[in-house]
Amino acid sequence: MRAFVFPGQGAQYSGMGKELFESSAKAKAYFLEANDLLNFEITKIMFEGSVDDLKQTSVTQPAVFLHSVINALIKDDFNPQMTAGHSLGEFSALVANGALDFRDGLVLVAQRAMAMQKACEAEPSTMAAVLGLADEVVEEVCEKIEGIVVAANYNCPGQLVISGQIRAVQLACKRMKEAGAKRALMLPVGGAFHSPLMEPAREELAEAINQTIFKQPTCPVYQNVDAQGHMDIAEIKANLISQLTAPVRWTQSIHQMIADGATSFNESGPGNVLQGLIKKVNREIEVKSF
Repeated sequence: MRAFVFPGQGAQYSGMGKELFESSAKAKAYFLEANDLLNFEITKIMFEGSVDDLKQTSVTQPAVFLHSVINALIKDDFNPQMTAGHSLGEFSALVANGALDFRDGLVLVAQRAMAMQKACEAEPSTMAAVLGLADEVVEEVCEKIEGIVVAANYNCPGQLVISGQIRAVQLACKRMKEAGAKRALMLPVGGAFHSPLMEPAREELAEAINQTIFKQPTCPVYQNVDAQGHMDIAEIKANLISQLTAPVRWTQSIHQMIADGATSFNESGPGNVLQGLIKKVNREIEVKSF
């Protein structure tokens, strides 16, 4: 079975999407529609903006979404049998399987970005990557730290991201190294994504998601919250709402997709980060850019 996967925040780069815009009339139409929907020229920032310009959450999330979705939708051989996305990428995956249309997906992503930005500003917080420790050891260390720090992204075996209050994350990094981590390094992010500190954003996004029309998907979407394939609209919406404060179970999702019959993974979007992570989950599986 052919699985399509979509990256999240962090995959952006200066010049992203320009080749798509210039080589396809269909892609150009999508990009111009996005400018109108967002009420600013996101294409100008994507094609000409600096790395710092693209780091702004209000730009990053719609930019990665646009690149990922447009790249897939304009191609004749786009025929997913299962989809998944890493964090933000789950919205791309839901457009890919027909649960959301392009316009509604983009509007929700823009609302998500703004809600997350507000939550970040409300309380200083951050994330850190922990390399070379078993998942259960990372979880155990986090539980013993005073303050808020949790396992946030299960990216692949031996690579987990933690998230929480700055001092708690700093202390957790120290404890991770003492527990045998190869590395525990703070990440240049604006907030504690996929942690309890995103609760205000979750509440705001829940309202927007509940007001959006979702359609019956054409194939299962494997969601971050539980790493299971879903086609029931009520379940999809509930999981999407929970996603902001729950961990991204990417390792578990890939294992489940393979168990359910995935024979190849096609990454649509900027970069190839997910291909590398999938190979670390299963060396034998076919992975490629779409």
